[in-house]
Amino acid sequence: MSYELFVSLRYLQAKRKQAFISLISIISIGGVAIGVAALIIVLAVMTGFRNDIRDKILGTMAHILLQKPGLTLTEANSIIPQLQQIPQIASLLPYVNGQVLLSSQENVAGVQMMGVDSSDPANIAHLAAHIKEGSADGLGERQRNDEDPSGPMRDGIILGIEVARLLGVFTGDEVTVVLPMGRILPTGPVPKLKKMRVIGIISTDFYDYDAGFAYISLTAAQRFFGVGDEISGIEVRLKDVYQTAPIADALKKQFPSPFSVQDWTGMNKSLFSAINLEKLAMFLILTLIVLVAAFNIISMLVMMVIEKQSDIAILKCLGATSPSIMKVFMLEGLIIGVFGTAIGTALGLIVSWAGDAYKLIPLQGGSYYLDHLPFTSTFSDVMVTIVSAIVICFLSTIYPARQASKLDPVVVFRYE
Repeated sequence: MSYELFVSLRYLQAKRKQAFISLISIISIGGVAIGVAALIIVLAVMTGFRNDIRDKILGTMAHILLQKPGLTLTEANSIIPQLQQIPQIASLLPYVNGQVLLSSQENVAGVQMMGVDSSDPANIAHLAAHIKEGSADGLGERQRNDEDPSGPMRDGIILGIEVARLLGVFTGDEVTVVLPMGRILPTGPVPKLKKMRVIGIISTDFYDYDAGFAYISLTAAQRFFGVGDEISGIEVRLKDVYQTAPIADALKKQFPSPFSVQDWTGMNKSLFSAINLEKLAMFLILTLIVLVAAFNIISMLVMMVIEKQSDIAILKCLGATSPSIMKVFMLEGLIIGVFGTAIGTALGLIVSWAGDAYKLIPLQGGSYYLDHLPFTSTFSDVMVTIVSAIVICFLSTIYPARQASKLDPVVVFRYE
């Protein structure tokens, strides 16, 4: 152990007459601990919230969209074998989409209607996984009312649970699908109307999707939108969502303009940018707590320098250099910072773990159907917090340590 560290530790063990300095040391440690714990807990909440939204989005939407103006199903079927050669791709799904109005006897709702190829059950596995009522199996078949077997056959439609709730419909009920700009006549545009039968209701636990999407078969969508053999694009789902960026880049090279490739991060860029900005803002705001604790460290060290002037003078007379004296007080402040950071880190991680494991903070649902506040502590968040706190505490030691190193033994002993 160096003598600088030995002296630093001895100074931290304040005697009774230095009780006030000892109290400030304890307050400084507590301030750093509270600041670090608050940072870790808040960052865990922001990360948990972001991850929860990401998982819900990826449970419903495609990881990558491959689109081209005027893309036909025939052309898509020739492209799909090329895409299937990429081992990271799990499934490929041609689709047609468009904005429509859904009308029932009780209400009207505007939705994005997706036409998906339901010929292979694997294509609609992501829908079947979220079915709360009914089934997705009959999506490609025309449906008859069970209560009226002699009634007309209808195309099946799957609704988001919030859409169904707004319309007041259940499986087996009929809804009217309205395309506002259906046909253009000399007298003006005429809406296109078509009755469909609800065969399933899905709940993704993500309000924007449950309140804004409806699904029908691909052929029914092509007929209703009047696009012939054209489709809107191909949905690509990957085995590993974290491979999205490199796969999207590879597809952009393989399918240049007029094709366009969008991944889920780009399609939700504004949402995740807002979450990351909020996370950064909270980090900067809560760092102020650590800064306040750093001022306590400065005050404590300044008072200790005044208290230990004679000790410093004696050390210099014994051969201690100014850098060594500076190191003594810098180590003292750094020890307080490290100790406070360690306590705060442990406290923050324990609270974050308990908050998520025992769902300590319940919520009332809302747009994201969260029943409790999620906590997810990541190694990077914790390390950034630890390093930031220690750096702030270290910087706070520079001024008082320099003042101590500048003391002249002759001047000190003259007034002793």
